[in-house]
Amino acid sequence: MGNDLAAFAKEKGVKYFMISYTDLFGGQRAKLVPAQAIADMQRDGAGFAGFATWLDLTPAHPDMLAVPDPASVIQLPWKPEVAWVAANCIMDDKSVEQAPRNTLKRLIAEAAGDGMHIKTGVEAEFFLISPDGKTISDEYDTASKPCYDQQAVMRRYDVIAEICDHMLALGWGAYQNDHEDANGQFEINWAFDDALATADKHSFFKFMVKSVAEKHGLRATFMPKPFQGLTGNGCHAHISVWDRDGKTNVFADNAMELGLSAKGRNFLGGIMKHASALAAITNPTVNSYKRINAPRTISGATWAPNTVTWTGNNRTHMVRVPGPGRFELRLPDGAANPYLLQAVIIAAGLDGVRSKADPGRRYDIDMYQFGHTVEGAPKLPLNLLDALREFDNDKSLKAALGEEFSSAYLKLKQQEWNSYASHFTQWERDHTLDI
Repeated sequence: MGNDLAAFAKEKGVKYFMISYTDLFGGQRAKLVPAQAIADMQRDGAGFAGFATWLDLTPAHPDMLAVPDPASVIQLPWKPEVAWVAANCIMDDKSVEQAPRNTLKRLIAEAAGDGMHIKTGVEAEFFLISPDGKTISDEYDTASKPCYDQQAVMRRYDVIAEICDHMLALGWGAYQNDHEDANGQFEINWAFDDALATADKHSFFKFMVKSVAEKHGLRATFMPKPFQGLTGNGCHAHISVWDRDGKTNVFADNAMELGLSAKGRNFLGGIMKHASALAAITNPTVNSYKRINAPRTISGATWAPNTVTWTGNNRTHMVRVPGPGRFELRLPDGAANPYLLQAVIIAAGLDGVRSKADPGRRYDIDMYQFGHTVEGAPKLPLNLLDALREFDNDKSLKAALGEEFSSAYLKLKQQEWNSYASHFTQWERDHTLDI
C-alpha cells in the first residue's frame, strides 16, 4: 500500500477522503473527495480559494492546491467509509510559506539540520456543553472541586469512552481519561510522538472530539475560557529533543539539575527568552487572556501562568520540569493552532540552543500565593494586542518562523483585534451610561 491513497482506499473500504489543511486562525478546511478521484488529487492537489479562509491572500490569487500527505491519513473510526488526510499547501508550484503545516515542516527540517529530532505531546482540554453553547452539558456537575470527579466522568462515559476507544484503535497509545478542574471539562491523554505527527494528531483530535460530541447531541469546545469563574482550557505541551536517529534523549542528563541537560536548559532558555512574544501564537485569541490573567476560579486556582518563570515539578509556573529529559510548557491554550504551536516552540528553542540561552533562575515557590515576591520576571501579556506587539518586536522569532508567515499572521490578527476593539458591549453601557 505504501504512500498510495488509492490503494489505501481499496484495502480499507474508504469511499471518500477529507483533504484537510489548517489556516492561520486554526480553522480546519477540507474538501470531500471520492476515492475514485484521489489519485489525481494526490498528484495535483485539491483546489481552494485561499482568500475564502484565514490566510493573507486575495481573490486575485490563483488556486491554492492542498496536496495530501499520505503519511498522515486516518480512517475515521466513527465513519470508516471516510478517511482524513492532512495536506501541504502550494501555489504556482511553490510552497505557501504562511500555511501553518508548511511552517512547521520547515522548522522541523531546520532542527534536523542541527542534529535535533523534536518530540512532543499535548494535553488538549475541552468542555462538553449544551448545543447552544450557553451551559455545561451535565446539570449535576456542580462541585466546587470537580477535578477527577468519579461520578461526573462516568455520567459522560459514553462520549469519553468512545473517543478513547477510537484513539486506541488508531494506535495512539491513549493512556488516561479524566474530568478536569472545571465543571464540564475533560482531558484525554495519548503518547508523545514526532512533532509533525503530534500536530496532525492534535488537529484530528479536535475534529474527532467535536464530531463524537455532536453524535451524542452535545457540543465540545476548546475555547480558552468559555465560562467565567471556571478553569479554562489549557493545551500543555511536553517537549523533548532526541538525537538525529530519534533514539537518544539529548535533554536527559542525570548529572544536571532536575535531569535536564545543558542543551535542554538552552532550549528552555529560548522559550523563556521569547515567552511574551510566543504568547501571540500559543494564546491566539482575545479570549485567551481571560485564562492566563484570570482571578482565582471556583476550584481555588486557575492552573494557568501569568509570569515568565520556570520550576521543577510545580504546576503554578509557566514551565515545569516534571522529570528528567523533558519539560512542560503550560502557557498554550485550547485555541492554539496545532501546527503553529509546535512551530513556535521549535523556533524559540532552536534560537535558545544556538545562542546558548540561560533560562534564568528557577523558582520553586507557589506562584499563586507568593508570585508577588518574584522580582524581574516579565509578566505575560495582558491581552492579545500586547502579545501581538511583543511578537512584532521580536525580530529573531519572526525571522525564525518566516517573514511571510509572520507578516500574514500579524496582519490578520491585528484585524481581529480591531474588530474586537470596535465591538460595543454591555459592560460599556453598565459602566458609562450614567457618567
